[in-house]
Amino acid sequence: MGDSTITIIAIFLAAILMFVFPLMAMSDRADDVSQLNVQTLTTEFVDNVRTTGKLTEANYSKFIQQLDSTGNTYDVELEAQILDENPGKKATQADTTKIGENVYYNVYTSQILEELGKNNIKAFKEGDIFSVSAKNTNATISQQLKNAFYRVTGNDTYQISASHSGIVTVNGN
Repeated sequence: MGDSTITIIAIFLAAILMFVFPLMAMSDRADDVSQLNVQTLTTEFVDNVRTTGKLTEANYSKFIQQLDSTGNTYDVELEAQILDENPGKKATQADTTKIGENVYYNVYTSQILEELGKNNIKAFKEGDIFSVSAKNTNATISQQLKNAFYRVTGNDTYQISASHSGIVTVNGN
């Protein structure tokens, strides 16, 4: 009886070592590839907006479609810090004749998408800051296996994420 119990345990451990751990390693690599792809797509998307000075409905739809092609779902957040230039006299900080400073106001995803829905374009001006972040919302195979074996759980855990931002270099009018 003792030998058969040890044999069953040994077969079970061998099955885990032969099948589960390689599956975990392969799914981790798949997440790494998706991570690299999402980071590259996000960087290219932001750099396109920065160099053209405009965000179009077509470019945004293409970006979302490319993200979806990784096989995961993503929460994409857009943010634009719009330069609100004071038309007063520009001077150094130490100058007492200074009228005002340049300040930024923020525009977020819902506001940007609303304008895209109306005009099919969101134009930026030189000096605005545009940023995008994308996080996966589904549990990947790697996350599911880790949750099963390591009990790593949580509502806000995500494996794949990317963010990029930059200053717009041209007027998009």
